Amino acid sequence: MALAEGLPGRIATAAAEIGRRALDLVLPPRCLACGGPVGRQGELCATCWAPLRFLHEPWCGRCGWPLPHDGFGPQTCGACLERPPPWDRGRAALAYDEASRGMILRFKHAERIEAAATFAGWMARAGRELLLDAELILPVPLHRWRLLRRGYNQAGLLANALARRTGVPWAPNALRRTRATASQQGLGAAARRANVTSAAFLVPPGARPRIEGRRVVLVDDVLTTGATLAACTRVLRGAGAAGVDVLVLARVVKPALVPI
Repeated sequence: MALAEGLPGRIATAAAEIGRRALDLVLPPRCLACGGPVGRQGELCATCWAPLRFLHEPWCGRCGWPLPHDGFGPQTCGACLERPPPWDRGRAALAYDEASRGMILRFKHAERIEAAATFAGWMARAGRELLLDAELILPVPLHRWRLLRRGYNQAGLLANALARRTGVPWAPNALRRTRATASQQGLGAAARRANVTSAAFLVPPGARPRIEGRRVVLVDDVLTTGATLAACTRVLRGAGAAGVDVLVLARVVKPALVPI
């Protein structure tokens, strides 16, 4: 599917710009990371921008892990060769590290939801090839109790912003979380896989026609071990998805393995 916005996309973009300018008149624009003054809403100051690690090729075609050198043809990292993820392709805009962590956590927990449009722009660049093939964008869902406590699903905000930006339709309720699993924070890889399994997610019967035979881009904020994304992918494949790609704002990488 082409990424040209078309008339609806241009209208949405113009409306968003009007909204941003109106917000600027009411509230002074603040840096998404440190809260300092910036030129417009959704920007970062130069100090916070400089240390961000935007990921780029060469990267693993399966998970988006940055690789240390160029090769010939598609490349796959050692982890994916040993334990291939269930999704087809994975991409991330940023390395999840000291420079990006605070900014992302504020978006996730502190209601800095105005960051979604900016983050979606970064994700659209990193996942361009995925979005060109996409027929549907789905967010990783929150359980309803966690959604009630937080007030919003950060993956849903990113998925919605990507849909507005690309014109690819999104389906916020086509994948549901049926079990209130414990937080993944602080758990190792094996514990994460045990904590979140495919049994925690469900494609409602009424949503199956939207999934069947379509290429889906599954959206989340951070990829750590991939346990949650893997569980969602298996459920979507079970519901008949023709393909599942994964697009996240940031992924964990070991600094020593990030190309300089």
